[in-house]
Amino acid sequence: MPQNIAPETAYTPASAFERLLTIMNTLREQCPWDKKQTMESLRHLTIEETYELSDSILEGDLQEVKKEIGDIMLHLVFYARIASETGEFTIIDVLNGICDKLVHRHPHIYGDVEVADETDVKRNWEQLKLKEGNRSVLEGVPGSLPALVKASRIQEKARGVGFDWEEKSQVWEKVEEEMREFRDEFNVTDDKDIDKEKAEGEFGDLLFSLINYARFVNINPEDALEKTNKKFIKRFQYLESKAGQLGKSLKDMTLAEMDVFWNEAKGL
Repeated sequence: MPQNIAPETAYTPASAFERLLTIMNTLREQCPWDKKQTMESLRHLTIEETYELSDSILEGDLQEVKKEIGDIMLHLVFYARIASETGEFTIIDVLNGICDKLVHRHPHIYGDVEVADETDVKRNWEQLKLKEGNRSVLEGVPGSLPALVKASRIQEKARGVGFDWEEKSQVWEKVEEEMREFRDEFNVTDDKDIDKEKAEGEFGDLLFSLINYARFVNINPEDALEKTNKKFIKRFQYLESKAGQLGKSLKDMTLAEMDVFWNEAKGL
């Protein structure tokens, strides 16, 4: 097989995108691995790349963000190339499609609609989607989203058509109400068996209300929980490291001993 000459580094958005398309086409035609891929085989890899982008954003590592954006861009181009081989659509169709949608969904920019703020923009967006054929404002929430993210998106979309609380104090009252109901179903001072299904339902209601309150105070619950996850992992691994330096296993240490190192980790 003759050696291919790689396209030179580009210095404009259009030429850089063209360079990626050229490389993608060459790989699809000549690389054994790329030739075998299908949309289904790429799907789980795309999900993985998306999570890696999410991690790099939370870590504040902009060089990794740049790299992960590139990886996802490659996947998007790959899907379009596969579809073009059966005549379904091309990358040109994809790009024109999103451009047309953005123009249509922003009549306050490309038309004569007036908006007062971000809330008006979101409300118009959802109303336009209904006019385009959506039967429900919640249709756009993917069923496979993680539950925490899905709850946030459901609440945001409901708010977009005016179904929302008026004051955050009302939302907090709802949180306290759900907390009481959950406490009643799962009394921590009572050793009696509980109705697990009912308690699970009350716990779900409590989580949903907390996510709702987070939205009112501009906290992204997914980001908040993931940052806490990372914080816990860092502190726990510090605890493991210190135990190892003492030649001990965590299961052989008392909680009081572990608390010493845990408090040290909190100060790092």
